[in-house]
Amino acid sequence: MSSNEVGYAAALDELYAILEELEAEDIDIDVLASKVERAAKLIQVCRGRIKSAEVRVREIVAGLEEDHGNPVRNQAEADEADSSTRINEENWF
Repeated sequence: MSSNEVGYAAALDELYAILEELEAEDIDIDVLASKVERAAKLIQVCRGRIKSAEVRVREIVAGLEEDHGNPVRNQAEADEADSSTRINEENWF
């Protein structure tokens, strides 16, 4: 499986496995470079997945802010604003 096809969780699991192998005293020197190279590729995959997720979350939050004109700070503030609106509507009738 190539580095680009592996998911974040699988890449992280493989990184931990490689780390255990590298920490072993009986590491085969002939495979050391290939293990370090694979770990570097997996780190790139993980960083890429994190960056992609970060960008997507920012886009979603920005979309929410555009839809409502301002961000919802927390549920208590949203509830308070909702109850104020109900009180104002009741005064009109």
